[in-house]
Amino acid sequence: MKKNKKNTYITIGILFVVAAIVIAIGIGTILKPAKNIPTYPNVLKAGSDPVQLYKSMQCGCCGVYVNYLKNAVGDRIQVTDVTDIAETKNQYHIPKDMESCHTTVIGDYVIEGHVPIEAINKLLSEKPNIVGIAMPGMPSGSPGMPGSKSGDFVIYAIHKDSSTSEFMRI
Repeated sequence: MKKNKKNTYITIGILFVVAAIVIAIGIGTILKPAKNIPTYPNVLKAGSDPVQLYKSMQCGCCGVYVNYLKNAVGDRIQVTDVTDIAETKNQYHIPKDMESCHTTVIGDYVIEGHVPIEAINKLLSEKPNIVGIAMPGMPSGSPGMPGSKSGDFVIYAIHKDSSTSEFMRI
């Protein structure tokens, strides 16, 4: 009986060590930086252009996104509540399939939706000849949206002819 008890404790100990190793490997994988996603300097924070965000008065997630941007740009953000957000989207030539709940303007660029800071920094660092970038809809887990991220966030370039192409994935 004592031998069986001793074997049980040894088995449990071995399982505990194996589980600890598996968890450690898993955490190491999670903490590794994503591959093939270049990092860009925080030009948004260092910039001098005002950050103008247009949103509907009834939008709750837009307020959370405003706070997200405010952490990056401080007092340079100006928020305008509009009664007809569609008018703003027309003014800045946002294609219908790229629309989201708010529109931000920084310098000559439009940022549509819950776009992560990394994408905005890429836009402002590279200065491509486009209208701006968009992350259509309101993806779960994106800045300002509740829930967890499921898959890549796909950010699109909006070209001057209103066509779009993939700008980056995060």
